[in-house]
Amino acid sequence: MTPILSALGLVLVIEGLALALAPSRIEDILTFFARLSHDQRRMIGLVAVAIGVVVVAIARLFGQAG
Repeated sequence: MTPILSALGLVLVIEGLALALAPSRIEDILTFFARLSHDQRRMIGLVAVAIGVVVVAIARLFGQAG
């Protein structure tokens, strides 16, 4: 359970930093996503999930090696 809470905490830190440091850029990104079709947004989401799985797998691999 601790790794899940750590991961959630890191997501909140990164999201919070993005909102705190570049709020107008967030609006631009949301406008960009609003213009995309549902299929394009779905594909971006699936790619993000795939990249996330790869990053977690690499982190676990290097975590066990040390």
